[in-house]
Amino acid sequence: DRPFVCHVCSKRFTQKAHLIIHKRIHTGEKPYSCHICHKRFAQSSHLTVHKRVHTGEKPFFCNFCGMGFCRRPRLEAHILQHVVKE
Repeated sequence: DRPFVCHVCSKRFTQKAHLIIHKRIHTGEKPYSCHICHKRFAQSSHLTVHKRVHTGEKPFFCNFCGMGFCRRPRLEAHILQHVVKE
């Protein structure tokens, strides 16, 4: 059951927290700010990933060549290059 409803677009959610995050799409609210470049984000997780731009952190590594990536989707796209070559 999805009891939490967005009154703007009628999208439904199982958790109130998910509705709160979703509402930011409509309001444009971005409460999370990078302390280095001041870029703003609607979700704290997006800020966490963004910070890797400044720190150089690359927590996702290719098992084929050891190359590091800051985001999992970029690693997955990279791995496809290895698979296609084989």
